[in-house]
Amino acid sequence: MRVTSKGQVTIPIDIREKAGLLPNTDVEFNYDGNVVTVSRKSGQKAGTRLRMVERLRGTAHTGGLSTDDIMAMTRGE
Repeated sequence: MRVTSKGQVTIPIDIREKAGLLPNTDVEFNYDGNVVTVSRKSGQKAGTRLRMVERLRGTAHTGGLSTDDIMAMTRGE
């Protein structure tokens, strides 16, 4: 990983997902003299799952199938 001229780095997606760091999550940086850490801002709840659901809402492409059709397919009917 390389720091850009603007001081930016890309956090790998697997780490972002494990840490619950979705877009618009506030983070804090700490430095102890040797190590830099990044964490969700204090007091911010891990409500990232709800934000993820909201972000994905309405994005499914059902090909014109109704909910009943999709449920029947998942049940093998």
